Amino acid sequence: MYRSKRNVIFGIAVLLLFNFKINAQEKLSLTIEQAIEIGLQNSKLLHSSLMKVKNAEAKVREVNAMRLPSLKLSSGYRRLSPIDPFSVTIPGMGTFNISQVILDNYSAQLTLFQPIFTGFRLLGNSEMNEQLSNAVSEDYNKDKSELIFNIKNAYWGLFKATQFKKVMDETVDQINAHVTDAKNLEKVGMMTTNDILKIEVQLSNTLFQQIDAENSVKLAAVALCNTLGISLEAKIEILSSANMSSAQFDELNKLIGDAITKRSEIKAADLRVKASESGVTLAKSSWYPQVSVIGNYYYSRPNQRIQPSKDQFDATWDVGVNLSLNVWDWLTTQHQTDQAEAQLSQAVDAMGMIKDGITLEVTQNYLSFSQAKRKIEIAELSVKQATENVRVTNDRFKNGLATTTELVDAETALIGSKINNTTAVVDYELSKARLEKSIGK
Repeated sequence: MYRSKRNVIFGIAVLLLFNFKINAQEKLSLTIEQAIEIGLQNSKLLHSSLMKVKNAEAKVREVNAMRLPSLKLSSGYRRLSPIDPFSVTIPGMGTFNISQVILDNYSAQLTLFQPIFTGFRLLGNSEMNEQLSNAVSEDYNKDKSELIFNIKNAYWGLFKATQFKKVMDETVDQINAHVTDAKNLEKVGMMTTNDILKIEVQLSNTLFQQIDAENSVKLAAVALCNTLGISLEAKIEILSSANMSSAQFDELNKLIGDAITKRSEIKAADLRVKASESGVTLAKSSWYPQVSVIGNYYYSRPNQRIQPSKDQFDATWDVGVNLSLNVWDWLTTQHQTDQAEAQLSQAVDAMGMIKDGITLEVTQNYLSFSQAKRKIEIAELSVKQATENVRVTNDRFKNGLATTTELVDAETALIGSKINNTTAVVDYELSKARLEKSIGK
């Protein structure tokens, strides 16, 4: 019975393991939009950034709670050492115990505390943490934007590697056909052995490039899987293609203005400046008096306010106003204010540097995008010319009118033009994505 049960469990485990291996090798057919969705769901970096947002929001709630009345309950028990009772002797009348000795003391205290004026300390602390929380939220948006771009970069990287491999596979097939044609021409005396060797050397070199292309596809696939947060063994099929979709952008100055308005980095920096301003208010709060209302409710046995003491629970209460003022602290408050003002200046400078960096980034990406568009036109024309050159040279070669050198040169030029065209198309997609990211899209 036990052995049968163990065999069943073992069988289930084997099936689950087998199923896991199948799933690990399952091919994922992804568009660029689907890849982005998966990457956003699986990103540990983005999840960590989200937890920072929740932590900052919880901090805001904690600070705001300090402005509300608080209610604290405390209780205790003490056993006192035995002492003689407090007594009074009256001549002729004897000795009388004024207060009995109570060795077991019980106490319960309920305290209500409400700050009234704290020199803007609580207000400044609340505003500072709210601004910091909003800044962390913008940091999350920045991390999300960067992750989306990284996914696009990895996706188009795999597309580019796949296209390179496709070009090399087509080239190998073409050169194999040339070898066959050359051997047929050799049989009728129209081609020498040396000419055939030239084509075979080209075939060997192309095979080496084909191996490199296959390895590039594997490396690009691993990079994409890592960016998406899925198994590195997953097989990914690229469904989207770099189709030169039309993209229109405003003039450069308008893009820079939009970027400075929309970019999460600028918003976060501006919020940190406001938080630093609240930090200055917080530092100056010690110059002002601190006013609060406090009330206590006592339920004790014995209650010290009731004389003579009785071994019973009695309730009393008190309410009052507290005022405190820092008269002299060796300019500690001034030093704290100087620190806060210095931090404010740093925050302002940091925002200025971020603006300068974004201006440079948008300018560079705009120029790169414009250049990528022009390169595609040239690359497409080059492919057409190289393809026609190969066709004409191949026809001449079959008729014995072209040398193997001419054919090899034509094939090499076609490979280069196809690779340049693929590179130009992918660079266009990446430059467009990079420009969109830099302007806060």
